[in-house]
Amino acid sequence: MDAVRLKLLEQYVKEEPEDPFNWYALALEESKRNPDKALELFEYVLKNHSEYLPAYYHAGNLYLAVGDTDSAKTILQKGVDLAKLKGEQKAMRELVALLEDMIS
Repeated sequence: MDAVRLKLLEQYVKEEPEDPFNWYALALEESKRNPDKALELFEYVLKNHSEYLPAYYHAGNLYLAVGDTDSAKTILQKGVDLAKLKGEQKAMRELVALLEDMIS
């Protein structure tokens, strides 16, 4: 992980905490070295910016990677529902594919 990039992303979060992308980007960067911290950040995005669709795939995938399949399934299903609501077919297909991979 690039420490400079991490500090920059943390700065963006402080400067614009209302922008979900800043939290999302920080969570992605943290997922490379600190999955627990990344999950906290993803949970923040999902709770405070529940319309931010990209977070569902990556949060679900990270929960899957750490072995929490129940949380992964719940988050991915919420993402599928949101993608349907928003008419985001590509995102919905990606979320469904990850859910199906869990089952098989």
